[in-house]
Amino acid sequence: MAFDGICIKALIHEFNEKLLNGHLSKIAQTENEELLLTIKNNKTQYRLLLSANASMPVCYLTDTNKPSPMTAYNFCMVLRKHISGARITGITQPSLERIIDIRLEHLNEMGDPAVKHLMIEIMGKHSNIIFTDDSNRIIDSIKRVPPHLSSVRTVLPMAEYFIPSQEGKSDPFSISRDEFISKLTAKDIPLFKAIYSNLTGFSPAAAADICLRAGIDADVPASQLKDDYRLHLYNVFKNYTDDLKEDRFEPHLYTDPNGKPVEFSAMPLISYKGHNDIPYESISRLVEDYYAKRLDHELIRQKSSQLRKTAQTALERASRKYELQLNQIKDTEKMDKLRLYGELLTAYSYEIPKETSEYEALNYYDNTIVKIPLDRTKTAGENANSYYARYNKLKRTKEALTVQIKETAEEMEHLESVITSLDLAINEADLNMIRKELVMFGYIKAHHTDKSKKTAAKTAGNPLHYISRDGFHIYVGRNNFQNDELTFKFASGSDIWFHAKGIPGSHVILKTEGKSKDEIPDTAFEDAASLAAYYSKAGEYSKADIDYTLKKNIHKPNKARPGFVVYYTNYSMVAAADIKNLKRIED
Repeated sequence: MAFDGICIKALIHEFNEKLLNGHLSKIAQTENEELLLTIKNNKTQYRLLLSANASMPVCYLTDTNKPSPMTAYNFCMVLRKHISGARITGITQPSLERIIDIRLEHLNEMGDPAVKHLMIEIMGKHSNIIFTDDSNRIIDSIKRVPPHLSSVRTVLPMAEYFIPSQEGKSDPFSISRDEFISKLTAKDIPLFKAIYSNLTGFSPAAAADICLRAGIDADVPASQLKDDYRLHLYNVFKNYTDDLKEDRFEPHLYTDPNGKPVEFSAMPLISYKGHNDIPYESISRLVEDYYAKRLDHELIRQKSSQLRKTAQTALERASRKYELQLNQIKDTEKMDKLRLYGELLTAYSYEIPKETSEYEALNYYDNTIVKIPLDRTKTAGENANSYYARYNKLKRTKEALTVQIKETAEEMEHLESVITSLDLAINEADLNMIRKELVMFGYIKAHHTDKSKKTAAKTAGNPLHYISRDGFHIYVGRNNFQNDELTFKFASGSDIWFHAKGIPGSHVILKTEGKSKDEIPDTAFEDAASLAAYYSKAGEYSKADIDYTLKKNIHKPNKARPGFVVYYTNYSMVAAADIKNLKRIED
C-alpha cells in the first residue's frame, strides 16, 4: 500500500483547497479510534474522516456520514470542549512525514484567541490522533501511550509532543545531490531499498518507481551503481520531487482483472502498467474507493475460507484414498500368474506326485520352466482350484478398484476445480453457488434453505465478459455451474471453446458471430487462450497449454459432475496468462 508521505502531501493539497478557513461545525468519534469532522466552508459542508486504526489508518474527505455512539468517547468530549466552532487556519506536513498538522484557532474560556493543533499520524500500528496546544503540550490523544508501552515516546496529557525520530532519514525536498548519492551508495543493499530507507515519505512502491523512471533495475546493489547512473538517478529523483513540491499529482488506482485493488498512488506507478489503471481527480475519493474495494475483497476471502477448508479437507481425504487404491491394485498384478499356475496344474495333474511341495512345469506358452508352490496336503486338482479361486478373487478386486480409482480421480479433479472457483469468486453470489455445489455432493450438510441442483444451475450468475483486441466478445465461467451454463446453454455450436489442458480452470467461450474459424484473426485466439490460462490453476504470470475446439465438439457425459466435459477433436497452443490488453465489460 502506497499510503506514504507522498499520498499524505496530495491529501493535504486537497484539504487546503477545500477546508482552509472553514469552521468545525460537528465533531464525532464514530468508532474507538476514528473521528469524523464536519467542516463548513464557502457555503459547502465537508466531512473529514480520520482513523488511527492499526490495521487501516487513513484520512480522507468523504460524502458518507456515520452514526455516532449513544455515549460519546472521552477524547471526543475533550475536542468538543476546546475546538467546537474553531477555524482551520493551516493544514501542513512536516517535511514529507506521514503526519498531518491541522492548525485550529478558537476562543478559550476567557474569550481570548487561542491556537490548538490536531496531529494525525499515519504510521501503521503506531498511528494516532494527538491533540496539542500551541506550545506542543499534549492535551489528549485518541490512543494514550504510557511509558511501559513505549520507551521512545510517551503520549499522555501534559507530556511534550514531538515527532518520532526517522533514524537518520533525510528530507527529500532539501537533500543535496552529493548527500543523495552518498546516502544511497553507502550500503550494499538493493537500490529501491536504499531510497526508501534513507528518505522520509517514500514507500517501497514509490522508491521502485523512481528506479524504473530512471531505467535502472530496482534490485541492483546501490553500492555498485556507476557514477553516470548515480547522477541520472538523482536527476530523475529531482524532477519527481519538483512535481511533488508544485503539487502536480495524478492519483491512480491499480486493480487486477477481477477488480481486486492491488495498489494506489498519488503519482503514476510505472511498475503497475500491466494492471487495470483507473485515474482519479480526487485523492480522497481514490483512498476511500481503495479501502472500500479492499474491504469487500477481504470479506469475500474471509467468507470463502470455510468453504476452502471444507474442499481442501475433502481433497486431502480423496488423495489418501486414491493412493491406497493404487497400492491395492498393484497387489492384483500377480493374478495372471495365479491363473497360469492353476491352468498348468490342471494340464499336468496326471503326472504330479502326491505330497510334494513344488512342481516344475513346462509353460507351453513360452517354453519356459515354471516352479509352482504346492500344498502337500492337497491333490494337484485341489491346488489348481485354490489358485483359480485366488485368481478370481483378485480379478473381482481389480474390476472394483478400477471403477473406484476412476471415481476417486474424478472426485479429486472436481474438488480441485472447486478450489480454483473459490480463487475466482468475486462476490457473495459466487460463494453461494460454490456452497450449493459442495452441498450437492455431500461435503456440506444440506439445510432446508438449500435449493436443488436444477435450481442452483439456473441461478449460476453471469460469466465474466471481455472484449478482445480485435473486438470479439469472450466469456469466462467463474464456477462449475456457470461453466456448464456458458458452454451448453449460452454458446452456439460454431463458437470456440477454450480450457487449460489437464488442470482445473474456467470454460472460456470466444463468440464467432457466425464467422468460420478461418475468418477469426489469430489475436482473438491468443486473447481467449490467455484468459483460459489466467483463470486456471496455472494462475497469474504463468504459461499453460490450452486446448480449443468448436463448441459442438464438447460433450457432457451422463451423471457427470458440474463443469466436467469430454472432447475428442481439438487443437492446442501455449498461452501466457497476460490479459492486460483485454477490456473487461461489467454486465
